Amino acid sequence: MKKFWTWLKQYTILYHLVVIVLLFLGVAVVSFLAMAIGTRHSARRTVPDFVGLKLIDAKYYAGRRDLEIIINDSLHVSTYPGGVVLDQLPKGGVVVKPGRKVYVTINSVRQRMVDVPYVAGRSLRQAKNMLEAAGLTIDYLEYAEDMATNYVLAEFVGADEVLQDSLVVRAEMGSGVVLRVGVAPNEVAVVPQVLGRTLYEAKSRLWESGLNIGEIEFEEDTPVLERNRAKVYQQSLLPSADAAYGSRVSLRLTLNAALVDSMIVEEQRRVAEELRLQMEADSIAKAEQRLLDSIANANKSQQPSEPQTEDNFFF
Repeated sequence: MKKFWTWLKQYTILYHLVVIVLLFLGVAVVSFLAMAIGTRHSARRTVPDFVGLKLIDAKYYAGRRDLEIIINDSLHVSTYPGGVVLDQLPKGGVVVKPGRKVYVTINSVRQRMVDVPYVAGRSLRQAKNMLEAAGLTIDYLEYAEDMATNYVLAEFVGADEVLQDSLVVRAEMGSGVVLRVGVAPNEVAVVPQVLGRTLYEAKSRLWESGLNIGEIEFEEDTPVLERNRAKVYQQSLLPSADAAYGSRVSLRLTLNAALVDSMIVEEQRRVAEELRLQMEADSIAKAEQRLLDSIANANKSQQPSEPQTEDNFFF
């Protein structure tokens, strides 16, 4: 090696070029090693799924994996307790470097309070629109016999009735109000079709039809913050069926558009088949009636005419 450098020094330009190249390679190697050590290039962490955990628990598990929880936003979802994680970025299962920040959205403990409007004495549709404009919703429809169907007789917040001369009644935004609604004797509701609609749209149509909301189920892989986009693919009471006012209709929702479309097509086939069977039944009934009419006419024509008596012979 010494002889090589002695020989190389005889060529000044070539010598300096070799020295520069070696220095450049040395700097590159040192920089790479320093960067790998500083960024822990070979270290990896799998982000846990924090959704549904309390914030304190999420921070504990994140710390054990050398990750940091950062609260990015807060929402209020009534179906989840306050303080739990609703969403996160990166998602659970993603591989990251140690020290990575995980941004989470948590469920706020309480919503702000709003005034409850007085809706008794109005139609059910008007009452629903007034409640929605105030940031509230319907919790339950309670039906009582009355001469006017779907006429609001009374409203309740919890166990307290809201009266026209009551002091201002307040409730958490997004909470529900119980409405006592009238229904005339022997009247029934017609179940609307809500397949392909969002939960908000489905609830609105069912309430306007005088029906209550039963169990609501989302597919297991539906993220909490995506549920407002999910659509109904199954309803417990068939569309166009008769039901007692106040009956509950349970709903199942999904983000799978193909599943929703297939269920809508299946419902259209069911309706078409029922229509076909009804038309066949009507045709058979009409044919039977025509047959009965023809038999009656034939029997009538075969009956002998009454003989004339002497009293009316000369008239």
